[in-house]
Amino acid sequence: MTEVALVASAFGASAVRRRGHAAWLDVVAQSGAAGFEVRRELFAHDAENTPAALGALRAAIDARGLWAVYSTPTDLYCADGALNAAELAAAHAEADALGARWVKLQLGGFVDRADAAAIAAVTAGRRARLVVENGQDARDGAIERFVAFFAALEREGGRNLLGMTFDIGNWQWAGEAPIDAARALARHVEYVHCKASEGEGARRFPIAPTESDPLFPSVFAILPRTAPRGIEFPLDQQALADDARRRAAWLAAM
Repeated sequence: MTEVALVASAFGASAVRRRGHAAWLDVVAQSGAAGFEVRRELFAHDAENTPAALGALRAAIDARGLWAVYSTPTDLYCADGALNAAELAAAHAEADALGARWVKLQLGGFVDRADAAAIAAVTAGRRARLVVENGQDARDGAIERFVAFFAALEREGGRNLLGMTFDIGNWQWAGEAPIDAARALARHVEYVHCKASEGEGARRFPIAPTESDPLFPSVFAILPRTAPRGIEFPLDQQALADDARRRAAWLAAM
């Protein structure tokens, strides 16, 4: 069985902003999931992002026997290709206050130099493990950019410096085949975002995968079984607890 996490956005962005992340922890714990992904962009107020507030959320997560992921919309690299070192340090500090297992950033404007030594200097001694996620646009959702990025890290002596969040739905969003991405990047993957998508262009949105969809078992057969699977698709708001339990059991067993 593979560990499963529930991503806060699965409960609805507006609901999480209105009620806060802690409001959903009992549903997460009762679902059989092992982890909970906190989304910085779903904080409604700056006060939720303080060390004290993150520490209180950490205590609530710990009390339910869960581990945490801290997701940020921050880019690891600026538009000019320079390492976004200050924002990386800030994200790590927040993740550590939360007690997170991983801190997740977007790749951003990486060009050809990874600045592995600078990343190592920022991440040294941190609790949270850094992971970068493939995004939904052509820049952040291109397989070859991630292949080039991890190759650059290796050239600079940073092979095991960080890992990857592999978002199945985002590859489709960006026009890439998740199977091709899995074959190219599996050895770097430490956490998986699970969602399907429908629609086209700007009117595309995440949906729950069907249990008969052959894509997910095919991708999971390539990715590491040790990589937890995050439910990032919307849950049924009319039967929230039951849907969370069913989906978590399905993903864990696949």
